Amino acid sequence: MLWQAIALAAVLSAFGSGLAIAAELLVPGSDGRPTTSPTREIDALGLPLWLAYVFVFMLTLLVGARLIYAIVRVGVHTRRRRARHRMLVDLLDQSGPHRRAADIRVLAATEPIAYCLPGLRQRVVISEGTLTNLDDAEITAIVSHERSHLRARHDLVLEAFTAVHEAFPRVVRSKAALGSVKLLIELLADDSAVKVTGPKPLARALVACSKSTAPQGALAAGGPTTLIRIQRLTGRIGDVRVASAAYLGSAAILVVPTMAVAVPWLVELSRLFRG
Repeated sequence: MLWQAIALAAVLSAFGSGLAIAAELLVPGSDGRPTTSPTREIDALGLPLWLAYVFVFMLTLLVGARLIYAIVRVGVHTRRRRARHRMLVDLLDQSGPHRRAADIRVLAATEPIAYCLPGLRQRVVISEGTLTNLDDAEITAIVSHERSHLRARHDLVLEAFTAVHEAFPRVVRSKAALGSVKLLIELLADDSAVKVTGPKPLARALVACSKSTAPQGALAAGGPTTLIRIQRLTGRIGDVRVASAAYLGSAAILVVPTMAVAVPWLVELSRLFRG
């Protein structure tokens, strides 16, 4: 949660700073109302400060444009990949008349595989190896995990943070933040599956599917975070006090900078328009 709050606070701070700078450029005219006349702004602020304000404001617009472009780019590319893969799994489906559910597809692979394809036409994809190596409780657990991703639309959360990650230059962005988001949505799906089958069947299913991978745009049950998740399911890590402190820290990181930027800006803007 801390990484997510920091990422949101960074975006809000960037735009808030730009808006605050824009408010400083609104110099009151002869009638007391704000004006955007460059000559009056330069006379009031001085050329160096005016240039600095304009530069920061233009930089804010650039960040906003990059963010919008990244959101569109990530969204379009992700949906195209999912559509192609959805068509493939529908063609390669081996479940036949014994299909467990309308949204489940079974691939002819010996290794245990489990992932989901979000979207309007959702799919839960498993392999013949999953059906062979896992018992009924474990299969129910892993399918419940994937359906939790689909039901809560965790893909949209991941998509948004991926867009933010790609919008900022490499020198200021961190893979750790995006990795934490990926871990968080897996933990949320684990919690949902535990309510259905309990922790042990899910933990065994995660071990069986730990080496499986998924195509881009899909959400896989296994992956590099499997060990952390299994330790959490077995109760070896986790502390309510630490979790509470993390939630409070997340709220403070998000709310305090936003209020510090927004309140003075709104007060100044209100004063300018009232004058």
